[in-house]
Amino acid sequence: MTTRDIPVVSGLPDHSTIEAAMGLACRAPSVHNTQPWHWDFDGARLHLYSDPDRQLPSADPRGRQLVISCGAALHHARTAFAAGNWHTDTVRLPDPARPEHLATIEFRPWLDPPPGVRTRAAAIDHRYTDRLPMLEPVGWSDLLPALRKLVSPHEIELAVLDESARSRLAMASEKSAALRRYDMLYQSELHWWAGHAEMAEGVPPTSLVSDAEFARVGIGRRFPSVPHSMRRDDIQDRARVVLLSSTGDSTQEWLHTGEALSAVLLECTAAGLSTCALTHVIEVQSGRQLLANLVPRDGLPQVLVRIGSAPSHDEPAPTPRRPMTDVFTEHWQ
Repeated sequence: MTTRDIPVVSGLPDHSTIEAAMGLACRAPSVHNTQPWHWDFDGARLHLYSDPDRQLPSADPRGRQLVISCGAALHHARTAFAAGNWHTDTVRLPDPARPEHLATIEFRPWLDPPPGVRTRAAAIDHRYTDRLPMLEPVGWSDLLPALRKLVSPHEIELAVLDESARSRLAMASEKSAALRRYDMLYQSELHWWAGHAEMAEGVPPTSLVSDAEFARVGIGRRFPSVPHSMRRDDIQDRARVVLLSSTGDSTQEWLHTGEALSAVLLECTAAGLSTCALTHVIEVQSGRQLLANLVPRDGLPQVLVRIGSAPSHDEPAPTPRRPMTDVFTEHWQ
């Protein structure tokens, strides 16, 4: 699915336009690749719902990461429609009585979307989570202002963690793993969602790293290990780490965090960089407090992102996605 599949028409997006945009929206990242969203088109408006059956009761008891994941899908969808010359007027949390109803989108033609929109839409099919060691990000000083500009409409703060904080962050990452090592619910949940091939959901073995590879990164969730390998064996991780923070901890701010995260990931991908979003440290209160102390401004940490350059351009196979019939319904009038 590419942006070339999205035709430009007048009036309301047609069936093929919406299906193509939904295909791109569902390429969004989600915690453990749970894909916890459902889309419904009622003939005039597009609705986004969370799927509470896909919430992680141990890692995500409040549903924060579920909503962040849905926010990333929302931004992917809006980016795909904008690339096809559709403006998406979006109401977030339109029905207080239905907290799972996260957004409603109405459409109007948009003849001149910003040039960066199409670039980011084209990056959707190429974005992936890179858990391997990375080189320093090329063009970082030019990219950083663009990232801050992209997250600002969502009232999300983007802070770059100082290189001196890397050891403390690695310790917090290891502490998070240690606290969960004998948590049977967490471990069962993790093994349910990760390490299985040929599934339409979850993190496949091809997206995981060996213990030796993980040791050269040091900042990441400890997933089930895969057989020993030494990819990028000459690299010690030099990725930059950014923190996305919000002023509060409401559902709306989680949704905006996901949208800001999507913008960051797609802009980095368009710049030829690799990324890895991380939430595991923030699942533990002590880790969240540590992150808050590492940045100069007040705020609630929501997501970490490693950003770097991969030493080669071999793109891994796309991670699996659920069938469109499972995540999208439509009712044409």
